[in-house]
Amino acid sequence: MSVSIYVSAQHVRAPLAAARVEAIARATLASERVRDAMLSITFVSNPAIARLNSKHIGFRSSRKDSPVVGDVYIAPAVARANALEHGVPVREELARLVVHGVLHVLGYEHPDSETRTSSPMWKRQERVLARVLASA
Repeated sequence: MSVSIYVSAQHVRAPLAAARVEAIARATLASERVRDAMLSITFVSNPAIARLNSKHIGFRSSRKDSPVVGDVYIAPAVARANALEHGVPVREELARLVVHGVLHVLGYEHPDSETRTSSPMWKRQERVLARVLASA
């Protein structure tokens, strides 16, 4: 069993080092007791994320012993806007989006309404994020 995580950026700069992004993804997988996974985390532009948002990215086999395989795409500009809107540091918001994306790959979902922040997925995300930030 192994975990492989590939971090890249396509024509954008992310204010988190690739090693930190990988550590956040690993911590999220560990919190869910996932020991076999292959993830790609890519930072992209706003137009690229808009194109990708219409698709469901990532999957998990219904077999418990199957590896997790998925892609996570994050737009640093969206993270900056979210951070400004919510009064949090950009690096914290990027970490939140890494955790959020990994949880989606693991099959977690949330409503697209105002109740999103009270959903079980959101609460799980914030618990994992708190542990990740405390260990930094």
